[in-house]
Amino acid sequence: MLEGNGIVTFDSSGIGQQPVTWASRAQDANGKTSPEELIAAAHSSCFSMALSHALAGAGTPPTRLETNADVTFQPGEGITGIHLTVRGEVPGLDADGFRSAAEDAKKNCPVSQALTGTTITLTAELA
Repeated sequence: MLEGNGIVTFDSSGIGQQPVTWASRAQDANGKTSPEELIAAAHSSCFSMALSHALAGAGTPPTRLETNADVTFQPGEGITGIHLTVRGEVPGLDADGFRSAAEDAKKNCPVSQALTGTTITLTAELA
């Protein structure tokens, strides 16, 4: 795969196929995806669902959550870290409460748990 290419197929969602190459992973994406981009998508969506569920369960459902996951990949080392950034609108909740709920979601969402051993950092802010 260092010089070749492949295809990732998203069967359950029906969004089709995406090309993947070593260059899209280690250099320039150039319209292709990478395993790290797929991990980032899975992590940010899982984290958002966990945070939304926890906030709603505490009586402060969010009106908006915007989450981004940046996955750092170093050739020869692998994935060296993930940084989650979440910005939310949560009526009735202060910044400390939001950060606390976000930290809990970071620790407990299933994707975070599957990535145990990877350094995961977080920035959480109210809009």
